[in-house]
Amino acid sequence: MSGIIHLEGIRKNYYLGKQVIEVLKGISLEIYKNEYVALMGPSGSGKSTLMNILGCLDTPTAGTYVLNGKDVSRMSDNDLAEVRNQEIGFVFQQFNLLPRLSAVENVALPLVYAGVGKKERLAKAMMVLEKVGLADRSHHRPNEMSGGQNQRVAIARALVNDPSIILADEPTGNLDTKTSYEIMDIFEKIHAGGNTVVLVTHEEDIANHARRIIRLRDGLLESDRQTERAAAVTV
Repeated sequence: MSGIIHLEGIRKNYYLGKQVIEVLKGISLEIYKNEYVALMGPSGSGKSTLMNILGCLDTPTAGTYVLNGKDVSRMSDNDLAEVRNQEIGFVFQQFNLLPRLSAVENVALPLVYAGVGKKERLAKAMMVLEKVGLADRSHHRPNEMSGGQNQRVAIARALVNDPSIILADEPTGNLDTKTSYEIMDIFEKIHAGGNTVVLVTHEEDIANHARRIIRLRDGLLESDRQTERAAAVTV
C-alpha cells in the first residue's frame, strides 16, 4: 500500500558556479491518506526545500515523487501548476491574500483557475468560509480583519478545491498564542474531516498537534515518530 505522498531517494542540489550545494541527500518517505504530519528541522536542514518539492513548487534533482498516484518528479512547470491547483491546498505564514478582494473572492480564486462559473464558485467559497467560522466576514477585505481572521480566510482558500493534501508552512508564525491555538483547532477539524495535513513548523508545541513528527537535519531524515496524540487515538 503506497501513500498519498511517496518519496524515494529525493535529492536536491543547487549550483553556485562550479560549486554543488547538496540540500536534500536522499529522502525516502511515505505519508498516507488522512495523516496529520509535522515537518521540523533547524534552519538549513532542508525542510523548506522539501516542502517546495512536496508542494510541486520545485522539482528534485534526483529521485521519485508520486503524489496521489501521479509521478510529479519529472513534470513540466505547466503540468506542475495544474497538479498544484488540483491536489494541494497551501496555507502560508504571510496569508498571501489579495488586498483588493473580499474574503469570499479570495477564497474563490483557485476555482477561477479551475474554470468554475462565478455563481458556483462564490457559493462554494461561502460554504468553506462557514466551515472556518467566518461567513459573517465574507465581504470584508484583508485590511478590515485581524491576523487570525485572515489566516482563516487563507485556510478556507486552501480547502475550496477539495485538495488531496493541505500543506501549511508556519501557519501560526505571525499570530499570538491564543490565536495560534484557535488556528490549530481549525486544522484539527480539517484533519477530523478526512483531509491529509502536512504542517511545516519550528515550534514544538505546534508540531505536537500533529499525529506524526518528521525531523530533518543536514538534508537527511533524522527521526520519524508518532506523537502522544496519535497514541491517544490508537488507545
